[in-house]
Amino acid sequence: MKSKPCLALEDCKKMAAACESEALRNGWNVAIAILDDGGHLLLLLRMDGATPANAQNAILKGHTAAVSRRSTKIWEERIAAGRISTLSMPVMAVQGGIPLAFRGECVGGIGVSGVKSHEDEQIALAGAAVLAE
Repeated sequence: MKSKPCLALEDCKKMAAACESEALRNGWNVAIAILDDGGHLLLLLRMDGATPANAQNAILKGHTAAVSRRSTKIWEERIAAGRISTLSMPVMAVQGGIPLAFRGECVGGIGVSGVKSHEDEQIALAGAAVLAE
């Protein structure tokens, strides 16, 4: 039987704090979702000023990144390149979701929504960097 790392609540709190710090530093109000490798929500942080839709979109971005093991930016780029069949797949094809890896294993996904998509990803990357420390 294989053993694999998994996210603990403390990991999620540290990543969310790093994301929130990055958002605050830039004056952005966003929702941040951290999900396990099966796409199940572990932590949701909705900053003051972020909308309920931001929360839902953050969850969908994180879910897509976790279960596909790919950045949501990749899905968005595929559609932009003309792969419209991607639209029929159960993914959120908007930048701002990234898979979380630890020791070469996917342990989940993080999704952010509330500002421009590349800024959402910037925030998500700040959270993911916590796992590399």
